[in-house]
Amino acid sequence: MKIPFLSSLLILLASFGAQAQVPEEKIGWEENALTWKNFQAAPDPNSSFSANTSSGISYSWSLKTSVLGKEYQFEVESFFNPQRSWVKDSNSVHLLAHEQLHFDITELHARKLRKAMVEFDFKKSREVKSSLQEIYKKVEKERALMQQKFDRETGHSMNKEAQLKWQILVNEELKKLEEFSS
Repeated sequence: MKIPFLSSLLILLASFGAQAQVPEEKIGWEENALTWKNFQAAPDPNSSFSANTSSGISYSWSLKTSVLGKEYQFEVESFFNPQRSWVKDSNSVHLLAHEQLHFDITELHARKLRKAMVEFDFKKSREVKSSLQEIYKKVEKERALMQQKFDRETGHSMNKEAQLKWQILVNEELKKLEEFSS
């Protein structure tokens, strides 16, 4: 009687352990840092695309009051998520450059968010939290639209000439905002 109970308990504990969420690994942006080894998710068999880059921007902020007054601090990060990024054919250098450009576009918008956060005057805002959320939403919307336009104009990496133009454009924009790099 003790053995079936013990084995049932072990199975129950094992199933709870299997369901525990493991924090997702995130890779911070670096110029030309991605390799195909970073794309760890299983490819979507129903997708007509050859690869998928999962990247995003996170931010945090705080407002502290001390003897010196109020102090506003923030942090903005662009990241690549390996567990949600996948590739079907990892032999294409051109496709990897396309996926890197998606990550570069994310970093470009992280820099835009950092710039906006630096320029934000918390003393003039009654609702700091909602004001910062609006800034983030605006930048995130611009990022999503730029990602879509990039894919549309490059034919999801098929138009090499258009991709080269995008690479130049994104690199120029990153340089303009270099003081806001991570």
